[in-house]
Amino acid sequence: MSAPIADSPAAKRVAIVTGAAGDLGRAIALRLASDGLDVAITDLPSQSSKLCVVAGEVREKGVRCLPLTGDVTVQADVEKLVSDTVRELGGLDVMVANVGIFQPRPLLELSVEEWDYHQRTNTLSCLLCYQAAARQMVAQGRGGRLIGGCSVAGLTGAALCSAYCASKFAIRGLTMCAAQELGAHGVTVNAYAPGFIEGTKMVHTFENEGAAMMGLTPEQWRGAADGMFPMKRLGKPEEIGAIVSYFASEAAGWTTGQVFSVNGGMHIS
Repeated sequence: MSAPIADSPAAKRVAIVTGAAGDLGRAIALRLASDGLDVAITDLPSQSSKLCVVAGEVREKGVRCLPLTGDVTVQADVEKLVSDTVRELGGLDVMVANVGIFQPRPLLELSVEEWDYHQRTNTLSCLLCYQAAARQMVAQGRGGRLIGGCSVAGLTGAALCSAYCASKFAIRGLTMCAAQELGAHGVTVNAYAPGFIEGTKMVHTFENEGAAMMGLTPEQWRGAADGMFPMKRLGKPEEIGAIVSYFASEAAGWTTGQVFSVNGGMHIS
């Protein structure tokens, strides 16, 4: 499940980033590495080749990187992810529960299976990551950072997005509740809520399947998407990485229970 890593004489803060084979997870892992954290990255076994590429990029930042494969919707896999990270990298200070999927579907066509798939992949994975990481952080006694992947869809509803929005609203609520319980242990819990981000599977899916459901071509959807933002463009993965960097930093020691939306003005509250 794990690859060998070089020994490091200096104790560093350690982060886990899930879904790290994708563009967003990669950007987050690279930003945390730039901040000086050792990073364990994980994704499904089918993504192992991409994960190894990301691991190489992370190591170029001068930190240790531990690539691991597993399914974060399975409790045993998440617990092993944490235990392997602690054993190989020496502890755990930051958990970024970044995994998420999106499948557009009209409400009246949404199946129970599709609903369950969103709740399991998005919400359950976040819960399991929060739980396993928090147990380790509490045991260590030095606090920590739990960071969840929410979405602008966790702040407002949208057509074709019932299952996805419900799963992201749940992550928002979970984050707020966890912050209330874990603050006494010095563990902060926050989430980032992106809008449409270039290169992500969500944008690719909306640009194709979602556009077709709305009677649009991919080009028409892209033009409409760009037009709905005051910034007149989609976001960049690195812009989400910057928010995660803040949540993981010492500067965010009094920031908890917050869901920070980075959406180019698509949703303003």
